Formats: sequence, structure tokens, C-alpha cells
Amino acid sequence: MLRFAHGFRLDGALGEGNVADTAMSPPGSSGSHSEVRTGRGLDPLVDDPLDTAVWRLRSRGCWKDAAELLTPRAADDASAALKRSVVLTERCMYTSTGWDAAEDALRAAEALALTDTERGATACERGYLAYASTLLGVRDRADEARTALGRAAALLSPGSPIRPLLDFRRGLISQHLAHNPTGALAAFQRAHAGAAAHGDTLLRSFTWRHLAAMAEADGDLPDARHGFAESLRIREELGYLVGIAPALAALADVEPDPDEATRLRTEAGRLVRLLGGVPVWLAEQLATPEATTDGQ
Repeated sequence: MLRFAHGFRLDGALGEGNVADTAMSPPGSSGSHSEVRTGRGLDPLVDDPLDTAVWRLRSRGCWKDAAELLTPRAADDASAALKRSVVLTERCMYTSTGWDAAEDALRAAEALALTDTERGATACERGYLAYASTLLGVRDRADEARTALGRAAALLSPGSPIRPLLDFRRGLISQHLAHNPTGALAAFQRAHAGAAAHGDTLLRSFTWRHLAAMAEADGDLPDARHGFAESLRIREELGYLVGIAPALAALADVEPDPDEATRLRTEAGRLVRLLGGVPVWLAEQLATPEATTDGQ
């Protein structure tokens, strides 16, 4: 069993897919919470240069710098305020720090949200921040997480490109807080299909991971290896550097060749050191002997 930051433990938890799950989509993808970006692909040239700069910083774990880039526009723009909130919540998930800044940014985004879509998107983020706080043992906010995601479901239209992300996060609640694997699997499958329909490639990397983790828990190692490998492939192609090390570590857990598993973990450790010990929970796992044998 892996140990997470602040001593939090999850039965059957396997690698990053169970911890730092936030769909931080590159410019051009629908995962950026914009209703009008559906199907635009991943070409950064068709997006705001600010989005491209923010993505490059976020993908390398430079969340503070990314948030600072967004600060001027976030003062009176609901979309920019939401993006800034997402950046700072992701920092919490990868570093287990910066909770007050994330909460302040989310409140600012909530204050600017006027439409149902904007309010639904901020409710989705509130649910995720509350989930993160609970998962990492900072403060138990499970009820707040459930309530916020329920509010998001009521506000977002059935065809909203934010829906797959909401489904995914409701799956996290089912899997890790409610301990309902059947409900979690159904939610992850909806999220997986929805991410494909809306062209949210990075979200697919997360849904692949969770479907793979559930396959591993069921003893289906071939399906688990396939899912973890797909998640790793997507993150490498997108240049999502902060997500590559956890993907390598998860794949190592289901690799039957001991030498290849060691190589994957070694590379994961190298990337964690390159990023200054981020993600902090993966650094702890790689330093714990039992973490290297979990799931074998």
C-alpha cells in the first residue's frame, strides 16, 4: 500500500493517477473550460499566446509563475480567473502547499462567474480543491467536495465540454472517498468517452490511468499495462513533464520484466529530482521500499 503526503493512505492506490488528477489541458483543447474551443485540437498557434505561455509553465511545474502571468487579466475576466484558480489548485496537488492561495483564487473566480457555465466550472473546481484537501490529509472536506460537484452537475448542460472533467472528478470521489469501485468505473468510462468526443487529449491521459488502475486491482495486468502505457504516451507527446514521472512509476508497477521495471522507476526518479522533488508524494513513494513492490 502506498503512503501519501501527510500520512494519507489509500487501499489499492497505484501511482499518480490516484492523486494528482486535474485535467490541465494544453492550448486549443476543450479541457480549458471554454465552451467554444471544442474540437480545435492541440495547435497552440490558434490560441491566445497567454494560454500557450501558461501551459508551458504549468507543464513544467512552474505554477507560481503561471499564476502571475494570469493575474492582470484575472482581475476582471471570469475565464482568466478560473484558469488561475486551476493552476494554483494543481500546485496544491503536486506539492501539498499553497492551499490559502488556491482558495483565494477560487473565491475570486466564483465572484466573477455569471453564467451557468461559469458557475458550473467554478463549482467543479471547488469540488476538486476540497477533494484534494481531503485526499492529502490537509483537512476533511469530503462533504464540500460532493456538494460542489453535485452543484456543477446541475449547472452544466449535458453537452458541455466540461462534463467529462466533472464525470472524472465524480469518479475520484466514488473511488477514493466513497470506496465505490462500481460507481467510479462508470464515471471514468463516461469521462473517457466524453474526453475523446471533445478532443480533450490530456484528460484522456488521466482516464486511461484510472481505468488501468482499476484493471490492475481486478488482476487484469495486460489491460492495466495498456492503459498506463497510453497515458504515458499522451503525456510525452504533449510535453506534460510534471505528469511523466508518475506515469513511468505506474507503468513500472505492472511491468513483468524486473529490469524494465527498474529502468522505468529510475527514469521516474530522475525526472522527480529534475523538478526539485515534485510531485512530493511520488518522491516519498520512490524513497519507500514497499512503494517499489506495490501491485507486484
